[in-house]
Amino acid sequence: MINKKTTLVTVCALTISSPLLADDTMTHGIAYNGFTGIFHTPSAAVMDKGIVDIGYSNQLEIRGKYVDGHNFTFSAGLFDGLEVNGRITSSSMHDNLFSFSNNDQLRDLSFNAKYQIPFIPKDWVSIAVGAKDVGGAANNYEAYYAVASKQWWDFRFSAGIGASDTLTGQLDGIFAGIEYQPFTWLSVLAEHDAEAFNVGARVTLPKEWLYDLATVSFNSRLYSNTKLADDNVYWGINVSMPFSDEARTNYTPVRPAPVTLKSVEKPTKIAKVTQQSNITLQPESNKKLETNSTVAKNTETDSNTNQQIHGLKNALINDGFENIRVGISHSQLIIVEFENSVFNRNEIDALGLVLGRITEHFTSSDNEFVVRLSKQDIPQLQLKGRLDNYRRFINENITPDLIVSTQFSDKGAEGVKWAGNTQSTSPYFVPRLSFTPSLASTYATEFGVYDHSLALQADLHMPLWYGAGINVTGQVNVANTENFEPGKVFQNSRQETGIKRAIVYQTFALPFNIYNQTQFGLYQDYFDFIGITNETVWQSPEGRHKVKAKLGYFEYKDYNTDKRDYSIYSYRYLWAEKDVSFHITAGQFWNEDSGYKLETKFWFGDANIAVSYSNTTIEKVGIGFSIPLTSRKDMSAGNWQVKGAKSWKHSVSTRIGNSHNALDFGSATTPISSINIDKNFLNQDRMSSSYVYAHLARLKEVFETYK
Repeated sequence: MINKKTTLVTVCALTISSPLLADDTMTHGIAYNGFTGIFHTPSAAVMDKGIVDIGYSNQLEIRGKYVDGHNFTFSAGLFDGLEVNGRITSSSMHDNLFSFSNNDQLRDLSFNAKYQIPFIPKDWVSIAVGAKDVGGAANNYEAYYAVASKQWWDFRFSAGIGASDTLTGQLDGIFAGIEYQPFTWLSVLAEHDAEAFNVGARVTLPKEWLYDLATVSFNSRLYSNTKLADDNVYWGINVSMPFSDEARTNYTPVRPAPVTLKSVEKPTKIAKVTQQSNITLQPESNKKLETNSTVAKNTETDSNTNQQIHGLKNALINDGFENIRVGISHSQLIIVEFENSVFNRNEIDALGLVLGRITEHFTSSDNEFVVRLSKQDIPQLQLKGRLDNYRRFINENITPDLIVSTQFSDKGAEGVKWAGNTQSTSPYFVPRLSFTPSLASTYATEFGVYDHSLALQADLHMPLWYGAGINVTGQVNVANTENFEPGKVFQNSRQETGIKRAIVYQTFALPFNIYNQTQFGLYQDYFDFIGITNETVWQSPEGRHKVKAKLGYFEYKDYNTDKRDYSIYSYRYLWAEKDVSFHITAGQFWNEDSGYKLETKFWFGDANIAVSYSNTTIEKVGIGFSIPLTSRKDMSAGNWQVKGAKSWKHSVSTRIGNSHNALDFGSATTPISSINIDKNFLNQDRMSSSYVYAHLARLKEVFETYK
């Protein structure tokens, strides 16, 4: 004990004697509970939007004691002022808790949330409210709290009050904490957690030391006067990083166009012509010279325009786009039509590059332009603007006056001269192969902290004609933990080797922004069913509202003993300015469970984190994420194309409202296909004017990156 106290006093003396000051904004750490704070207590600070943190610590609370164990945390800043945390606590990694010899162990999955109250001036005080271990069936660490923090010089002072039923008394009453940061990489920490006084330190390695990939921090509780632990020293490590490189916060915001006041000019007097002799007539020979000059000038202009549209088309072919048409009308309207198969993370990247290419090839004129993006000849988005205005956007970052719509218009497109004699790649009968992991997993069960069955999945997609194609999905089992092996407890959810799906589909774009898709084929990942599904989607013109109906009917392939059908209906609202979407789905799901599901997705570039609540045969809450597993720009398609998955999803959920927390693999689910309207034709719910207007900066950034 004396050595530990001596170490603590030495660290404090070194930091107090330091003349260096910390940055104006202090760093914050993740407490052992998963929220931003010290060791056991929260501060009013929250994680920045779009930042995720993965942590591990060896302190475990169990039956009113602190012991050595395992503590895993996942934390994320979802919204301005809002953070959520998932936490797994376990006495051991793989012991079977049903065994009599291990029945005194603990393994628990819990969720936390904290929200910082807005509209309080930053130079006053920060206030946050939060909850720990909410909603689960067995709430071992449930607590609710309110906390205020104030930063002064190199110190952050926090104090709050909480209510908790935990046997350790943590956060059950008044708590307080102090963080002293003499350097950007070092913080000295002290807290009273309503039960004990704790002191320690945190060392942070800046991103600059790790090639700007992540921030790594180490912390240790060096001393505590608690009587609930045999050992006072515990430690933790955390790695935090941006969730996506393409998040909107990474781009320079677009500036609004300056407002210019029109000057009021005095009317000029018009001189009256009083004598006929003041009018000079041009000789006939001069008229002929002017006519010949005009004809020559027009011929030269036509030649330049012809070179420009051909050069633009060749550039778009080299970029890897398909189904390209480039032309110019009698009214000098530039028209570009194309399909994108290379920027598969986000179609807006393709639009940004094409718009930039137009300014490259038409360097001095101020033509109007129209850019039309399609997928398998189904219209997706049309952008219209003027060249001078868009050049100003590229050069000065001034908001461009773009008109964005989901309907294609031929106004002003009379007498179009198309660029020909150059090959334009067809999107049809080109095999497109994508690879993605297929994962079944469990967390914090009585059989282990984490079990999984992993397979490598391959999707072969071949477009055939307008809106139609075939899709075959197969996979190879790669790795399994013991509990997913044949004959073990999770064998029914094991990822098997073989063909999972083989379907044909037909999609139609109907009037009034309605899309319809029918699929028919084999669904072997659901016990060898032959099925037919139909999906109908309506999206409002600006893209904020979407209504969807999805119906399916399945029969067992070999025996007429099992039939399934589902019918689900959903509504989605897109808050494009904040990159948040709200979803509600209701009806009869795949496992014949009826009810509803609520979900909120927080987008960060091309990745998102979703929190959900479902109520069918059981109640569940969950958190999941979706990330792209392919490069921002994939290889161009010639006779074939290989790429990664544009989105890979993974989620964790737990029961609520029950006295037990039995695993659930199937409630509130529907069969998943690699082809659907949202993913393939609506840019994962981001094919709309409201989304483009909210992400104009990305149009400029992608052109500067790939020009």
